[in-house]
Amino acid sequence: MSHCQHSRIVVGGNDFYSRIVALLLMAFAVFFTFDTQAQNQAVAAIPGATTQHLRRITPIIPDANRFDPGKVFLENADFLIANEQRSTEYRVLKGNVRFRRGNMTLSCDSAYFYEASGSLDAFGHVVMNQADTMKAYCDRMHYFGDVEVAKLRRNVRVVNRSMTVTTDSLDYDMLNNVARYFNGGTVVDKSGTRITSTVARYEHDTKKVQFTSNVRMTNSKMKLHTDVLDYDMNTHIATIEDETEIVSLADGHTITTSSGWYNLSSEEGTMYNRSTVKTKEGETLVGDVVYYDRKNEKGQAQGNVVMTDEKNQRTLKGDVVDYDRRTGEGKARGNVVLTDMKSKVILVGEVGYHNEKTKESYVTENALAREFSQKDTIYIHADTLRTVTVDDTTRLLIANKFVRFYRKDIQGVCDSAAVNENDSILNMYRHAIVWSDNRQISGEEINVHVQDSTVDWATLPQWGLIVEHLGEVYYNQLSGRKMHATFENKELRRLDVSGDVETLFFPMEKDSTYNKLINANSAYLSIDLKAKQEVEKIKMWPDVTGKVIPLFLARISDLRLSKFRWYDSIRPKKPMDVLEVSQEMRQIFGEAVSTRRTIVK
Repeated sequence: MSHCQHSRIVVGGNDFYSRIVALLLMAFAVFFTFDTQAQNQAVAAIPGATTQHLRRITPIIPDANRFDPGKVFLENADFLIANEQRSTEYRVLKGNVRFRRGNMTLSCDSAYFYEASGSLDAFGHVVMNQADTMKAYCDRMHYFGDVEVAKLRRNVRVVNRSMTVTTDSLDYDMLNNVARYFNGGTVVDKSGTRITSTVARYEHDTKKVQFTSNVRMTNSKMKLHTDVLDYDMNTHIATIEDETEIVSLADGHTITTSSGWYNLSSEEGTMYNRSTVKTKEGETLVGDVVYYDRKNEKGQAQGNVVMTDEKNQRTLKGDVVDYDRRTGEGKARGNVVLTDMKSKVILVGEVGYHNEKTKESYVTENALAREFSQKDTIYIHADTLRTVTVDDTTRLLIANKFVRFYRKDIQGVCDSAAVNENDSILNMYRHAIVWSDNRQISGEEINVHVQDSTVDWATLPQWGLIVEHLGEVYYNQLSGRKMHATFENKELRRLDVSGDVETLFFPMEKDSTYNKLINANSAYLSIDLKAKQEVEKIKMWPDVTGKVIPLFLARISDLRLSKFRWYDSIRPKKPMDVLEVSQEMRQIFGEAVSTRRTIVK
């Protein structure tokens, strides 16, 4: 009788009974039913059992549906051996062993079958096939029928339409369709994403996997490292639950987070808990919530956001920050702070913007700048504050509309202004006013040069008025078309005025009193002063007209030039005063002026 044509059962030495049994097996498949109420789990038989005492096996001819999911059917075996001396709980099956349970089949080289509990141990070339949707391969498998759990061991490989799993130890809960490996394994999904971890739990019905301990995910676009990760094989979305690092292989962008999700197909995700996005160039985006779109190179962060450009030493903070790497633009909203360490400028406002390619930044809505390139910090407020780079070398701080600034030794207001960090010049335009101690300078344009934290010189190229308050209603006054002032140790040393010069001053007598005023006009004027602002020499030319009036004869109208203005009420007295734009200042700046020059539109 050929073994390749039918099964053979060894039951003893009686040839007659052997032939009868063989003929029956050719006509019917032997089947065994599960005892689902059994309480004792199967224990693998000891390898190497022999047939010292054998008894005849009578097959049960099946009269049930072979696809009944509650039963296991033996569909083929070359040999069936019973050894009562060794064990009465199991039977030994050898050669081309095949089982069926519902739509799942199992094949192996040999098996122990535990009839009472409906369990089995399978050995050698074990293959488990579930309706052509899942195949599992291993060297050994233990199936516990009472709990419907299969334990696959050694060289385990599970393949389905979504993924391939390789490991050495895998437990499969057939009742709940859940598989778990626990001693290290690898999962590769259909997109080519490879995930390794110490532990993993896979839900066959939902195609969701939870990876635990030393999780590493890689594909052609990125690599990820964490200790806890949930991954949906259908959507390719990874859910992050622990400290995680995601690195883009295309450009070196790195995401660091402890909570959120990332879509491997679209390369976008949302992260929480103070997450960070960092480029290989050193730019970082940090926020309570970070949305990242790698494919379109965009990012958005919300909640205490910090965007840092390490190369250019800039930091942008805000409640919400949007970042577009293609254009190099970063936009911030709410409690914005932009720090430019190269320019020594900090910009504060409600709305901020930074472009790393054009090297331009601005803040607006309650904007405040602190410029600290010199020894003392300058506080500047305007509707909009901007920093720009000209010719890759010159850095400018530009302020537009209702500009106010404060420093200990100098304060001012104007319509627009610019600070050049290279030559330390403050340029003020349209209704410019500057105060220092008890002196006020006003004009259509004022340019102030600062050196070593002190004013070095100042010019008024279009028109200027200088007023010095002596006390009560008395002011020294000087006006002209053009002015140039030179300072030393924070004190005025020389003043040159040209064009329509008008003066009105009160010379101090030797007893430090004032008893007359001098009103004089000329084309040119120069004043030299000594320490403590004592006048050393006044020169007016070529033609001088004027008058001297004793104070007791002077009328109120004699105490003022026609262009006299004293703006002390809108002067910033302390740093945060720059934020207060009074109604009076708005009215003053609404007045008609001869030039409406604005440096930035």
